[in-house]
Amino acid sequence: MLNIASILIGIIALILAIPAFIPFLGWANWLVIPIAVVGLALGAMSDRNAGRNLNIVVIVVGVLRLMLGGGII
Repeated sequence: MLNIASILIGIIALILAIPAFIPFLGWANWLVIPIAVVGLALGAMSDRNAGRNLNIVVIVVGVLRLMLGGGII
């Protein structure tokens, strides 16, 4: 059950991360990363790895986008 919740949170975070790739909307990653961290915590408590891995990917993508944009852009 926790894995399903983690996957749903990861999908929501991924959908929110898509517009954050548009220039000047990179600040949205500051919202996406904490959402994905909550999903990662739920995935870590689960006995399966799919939700955890999805949230790790969303976090890495969000952090890389923030680094490319200087943290804001």
